[in-house]
Amino acid sequence: MSDDKQYLTQAKLDELLAELEELKTVKRKEVAEQLEYARSLGDLSENAEYKEARELQATIEGRISELEYIIANAEVIKESKGDEVAIGSKVKIVKVGEKEEREYEIVGPAEANMKERKISHISPLGAAMLGKKKGQFFEFETPNGMVKYKIIDIK
Repeated sequence: MSDDKQYLTQAKLDELLAELEELKTVKRKEVAEQLEYARSLGDLSENAEYKEARELQATIEGRISELEYIIANAEVIKESKGDEVAIGSKVKIVKVGEKEEREYEIVGPAEANMKERKISHISPLGAAMLGKKKGQFFEFETPNGMVKYKIIDIK
């Protein structure tokens, strides 16, 4: 897997495209208007409105660059239906010695979100699961030592 590839679901790609469009068409115009107003106030060296607008402009341009990079390197992942854990899989696991099952979706880093139980394929847990099959055990290192899990199901 190439370091430049950005694995995204189609929904996440659509979300990023919409954000990029908003930044380029609406937010850039708003900042340009704020800069024009701040310039009209006079001395730019002591003009807080001008400095604030320039900082906002830099933030917006930085986000636009980041989004353009992600989108240019995006590879849309399909929901995996295989018998092996891959990017796009939904995996149900249980920690050895416990009963509570957890389900995670394996996604690219741009889409990872623990609240939604979406983990990156390059995270320690995600990387340890890749290529495993239902019923297999896997382990990985955590700050508290090695942990062992069993794959219960793959969707």
